Amino acid sequence: MTGTLNKVMLIGHTGDDVKMHYFEGGGSIGRFPLATNESYTNRTTGEKVVNTEWHNVVVRNKAAEICEKYLKKGDKVYIEGRIKTRKWQDDQGNEKYSTEIHCTEFTFLTPKNESSGEPAGSSSQMSGSQPAKPKSDSFANKNESFSQPEEEDDLPF
Repeated sequence: MTGTLNKVMLIGHTGDDVKMHYFEGGGSIGRFPLATNESYTNRTTGEKVVNTEWHNVVVRNKAAEICEKYLKKGDKVYIEGRIKTRKWQDDQGNEKYSTEIHCTEFTFLTPKNESSGEPAGSSSQMSGSQPAKPKSDSFANKNESFSQPEEEDDLPF
């Protein structure tokens, strides 16, 4: 295999509400932490052990606005995206790194009656500058989708 793959699929609970940042050109970014849990039983003690991993999720533009509107702290969500690592310098000149999940698709999994969000099973793909299509009565129980153009890479495939 000559190509590579950078794909992440997570199901977890949001650790906070979506924090939005808006740009002058009309674009926006939403960020929120996502917790995933791994549990097992310790064979020697019989005790149940739960390990939590925290992920920094980044959504863009219309998808970020949808997440801000419907996702609340503690909601369960399916996230699909790519891992990206950012590098910067802090105030003291030290290099810092941050690993993020750049979300390309998401599905809200928390039932509507448990949150103020969309119904369970509602699915979205990220949107660039395209507006969301309004739901009609005939599609009220189906998943609503949005599409995001992929960022251009230097890769020939």
